[in-house]
Amino acid sequence: MGKKRAWSLGALGLSAMLLLGACSSGGGGTGDSGGSDGADKGGDDKSYKLKMSVTVNDSSTWYQAAEKLANDMKEETDGRITIDLFPNEQLSGGDSGKGVELLAKGSTDLSFHSTIIYSILDPRLGVASAPFLFKDTEGVDKVFGGSGGEAITEILQEKGVQALGYGENGFRQITNSKHEIKSPDDLKGLKIRIPGITMYTDLYRELGADPTTMTFSEVFTSLQQGTINGQENPIDVIHSSKLNEVQDYITMWNYSYDPLVLGINKKLLDSMSEEDQALFTKLGKEAAAYQVELAREKEAQQIEELKATGMQFYEPTEAELATFTEKVQPVYDKYKDIWGEDLLKAFQDQ
Repeated sequence: MGKKRAWSLGALGLSAMLLLGACSSGGGGTGDSGGSDGADKGGDDKSYKLKMSVTVNDSSTWYQAAEKLANDMKEETDGRITIDLFPNEQLSGGDSGKGVELLAKGSTDLSFHSTIIYSILDPRLGVASAPFLFKDTEGVDKVFGGSGGEAITEILQEKGVQALGYGENGFRQITNSKHEIKSPDDLKGLKIRIPGITMYTDLYRELGADPTTMTFSEVFTSLQQGTINGQENPIDVIHSSKLNEVQDYITMWNYSYDPLVLGINKKLLDSMSEEDQALFTKLGKEAAAYQVELAREKEAQQIEELKATGMQFYEPTEAELATFTEKVQPVYDKYKDIWGEDLLKAFQDQ
């Protein structure tokens, strides 16, 4: 667990399965034709100026991978397909939930969003972040490289989004400004910011905390003002958002894994030529894999940098983790019917 888990790239980010048929005749999102005169709809010479949303800021691995996709696409097409990047949920007014809705509707063309946020569209997508489901990245890679990743891809397609690849926001850790968290008792009464997913609300209530949902753009100020006591996020987000400036303690409990979806509006993709679809398939997989590699390489360094600022780290023992796991069992009892037995089994079969 924690710092000891494997750092190999594995199969994550390389597993997205695409349906590449031209299933729709309509163009999607902002991909307006600007190519050479007389270009047929969906032809090889059709130009696209696309918009891509990234939830966090431009110092994150999310943005670096999105930038790679944009640069590679521009180079491969000699500028025929360009992708403008918008960090910090600029296109959705800071609301990541609205961000995935805009992608599904085609108002945004591409995005990097967590499956946690996608669970707003379909609660089944929350299964990937079930509490204490994965021990390490080896288990993650096995599941997303197999039936688990395929199942998530199919659900996203139903919602109008095609997964080009799976990135990694990482294992979510908890921070706070009051004291070390070693047991559920240490969470009692703490106001903890969580994303807008009902499963997390239920989970933190089971642990005795006071969960509060808010958009991530409000978190730093709310922590600074004491409106909330803590929050939970992977190391990359904690580091890139400088939450150490307003949080003193962090518990490395790996309680929930957070996959990222490098997604494109499905209607838009289906309207493209087969060549362009294949190009998005290839470059999307490469960008997602690049993000995973960056995230895993950077995390150890980011932890050391956070420690250097005075942030106090605690890594629970196996016995302490078992106490947390037992405490949240009612979450599984409640959500196994929502997620579905087969889907849950696909993620538990490691």
